Amino acid sequence: MKLVFVYNADSGPVSGLFDIGHKLFSPETYQCGLCSLTHDTFTEKQIWRDFRENSDTEMEFLHRDEFKKKYGKEFDYPVVLQRNDTLEFSLPRKKSTPYRTWKH
Repeated sequence: MKLVFVYNADSGPVSGLFDIGHKLFSPETYQCGLCSLTHDTFTEKQIWRDFRENSDTEMEFLHRDEFKKKYGKEFDYPVVLQRNDTLEFSLPRKKSTPYRTWKH
């Protein structure tokens, strides 16, 4: 089993700069709760890195454009999927920003 984490952001330097600006100037409207869980404004959160590096679960992290290109599928992002032979939702998604409320 592999967990596939898909951010509600596109890859690339221009998108990255836009995301950093958004996080700095209007964090409450930033549309990627998964980003908020795993990253600070500039770097991966240490608590998340420790979890990821010490987990026995295989994980894949993709931006939404990378995910669409690799898997040819679309979801409401952000999303965490479980991949066996198929892709299935690993975490239920709520209508509000689901990952923003996770505490560490």
